[in-house]
Amino acid sequence: MTAAAPSPCIGRFAPSPTGALHAGSLVAALASWLDARAHGGRWLVRIEDVDTPRCVPGADQLIPQQLAALGLVPDEPPLYQSQRGHLYQAALDTLVARDLAYPCACTRADIAQANAALGLAKTRHGELVYPGTCRPENGGLRGRAPRAWRLKVPQGPAALWTWHDRRLGPQTQALDATVGDFVIRRADGLWAYQLAVVVDDADQGITHIVRGEDLADNTPRQQWLQQCLDLPTPTYLHTPLVLDPHGEKLSKQHGAKALQPEHALTDIQRAGAVLGLCVSETTLEKWLESAQKAWPWC
Repeated sequence: MTAAAPSPCIGRFAPSPTGALHAGSLVAALASWLDARAHGGRWLVRIEDVDTPRCVPGADQLIPQQLAALGLVPDEPPLYQSQRGHLYQAALDTLVARDLAYPCACTRADIAQANAALGLAKTRHGELVYPGTCRPENGGLRGRAPRAWRLKVPQGPAALWTWHDRRLGPQTQALDATVGDFVIRRADGLWAYQLAVVVDDADQGITHIVRGEDLADNTPRQQWLQQCLDLPTPTYLHTPLVLDPHGEKLSKQHGAKALQPEHALTDIQRAGAVLGLCVSETTLEKWLESAQKAWPWC
């Protein structure tokens, strides 16, 4: 019997249209493109516009234009999360049917008060660990109106999640103590990032996820969701971050400047340097070709 051919590599870049691409977001875009191309695979772009209040008008059109100017052209037209609510609803219905999701009536103030009563400090990026107040086994809503939907995470020893990052190496996170049952549909009715990204990655057949290191601690939640929904788990690689002069992650919120087409080669070279690529070429096309051969995480 002939062995089955390995699954093709499919990578993706999934920006939120909260503004133009800048030097920080270019690192993730370039890394995901190089990883897919170095593996002989396909590269997709997904516009993560599910958080509509944060979206900037026109950014969803500008981002693909900026990518094209940099030579980073996807193999399919961009996919928009805002058009995929029916898939997220189907996933939520499945989780509810499997007794893995439940409605929650708690506000942030409620959660903060519960944490304080338990002597828990707010540490993880300023996030509050959900103490399970509305879990059915803890009494559920207690007559209060539901606001959000949460996913149950494992408790005790089963909550210690281990996974491997292709760049960072072995990783661990205690889901119950570090995150708690997390939101998959928000109180404002919008779909939470964690659910949307897992559903979309599976639906698009993504095999290689390459993104910024600041998203690494989302991985255990997403892998747990994949398991709950019987979905495949991709490989993960989290890239270095571009920092501003104050040591903070470079971001639109902190005044990062938009990439300009006339600086495409210089911008690509700088992004490559952040990724540890020492490539010297005088044209954008040649640089991208050489960088694929130099990609260290094949």
